[in-house]
Amino acid sequence: MLDIAVVDDEKGIRDHLCELIRKQKQPGRVESYATGEELLASGKRFDIVFLDIRLEGINGIETARKLREKQDDMVLIFITGLREYVFDALDLYAFQYLLKPVDEKKFAEVLGRAEREAGRKREKQRIFLKTRNLTLDQTDILYIESRGKKVEIHTVRETEDIQIYAAMEELEGQLGEGFYRCHRSYIVNMVYIAEYNSDSIFLTNGNKVYLAKKKYGEFVKAYMWYLQNGGVSRV
Repeated sequence: MLDIAVVDDEKGIRDHLCELIRKQKQPGRVESYATGEELLASGKRFDIVFLDIRLEGINGIETARKLREKQDDMVLIFITGLREYVFDALDLYAFQYLLKPVDEKKFAEVLGRAEREAGRKREKQRIFLKTRNLTLDQTDILYIESRGKKVEIHTVRETEDIQIYAAMEELEGQLGEGFYRCHRSYIVNMVYIAEYNSDSIFLTNGNKVYLAKKKYGEFVKAYMWYLQNGGVSRV
């Protein structure tokens, strides 16, 4: 299931694009926004974003830059009547640059390719929980906490925290480079780090996890390496 956002300041165009997406029977959620500010304020993660360039308030190019700072793995598609921003779009790793008026056949072809690309990105970031026979997107994980013989996986959707029987070492081995074992009882997703000190890491949702003092220097190096090599801070 993919989550798709449509951003355009003309309601008629928003509705038309949403209808074209639904025509493809895409199994997922489609949400529309009139401005870039509305999209950014939602704080939601989307797999595919259709974005107009000429918007009220901050334009689509600036909106895309801010989105990339928060979520680097989205599939970004500009839909606009303006040709002159194509190179700005390339700088933002846009998947496609569609000109208005949108051709329905071309739109369907681009959406199909975007879905496959988003699916590949998600597949690379999944973790399989054997004891629950459940696959979870790594991007949904805030942190993992050891609770005796169980671990609790805290997610961005607080109502979907998951408890399973598992060893921290086992999960640590499955997770990508964006995760760090900051304490024997905690593994943190570095994308959600807001700030830290010598014994604590504070996350963007307000939660705090413990940082072992003996790991402080190693953690700082790991976090700096993560940011310098394509990681994204969501501060």
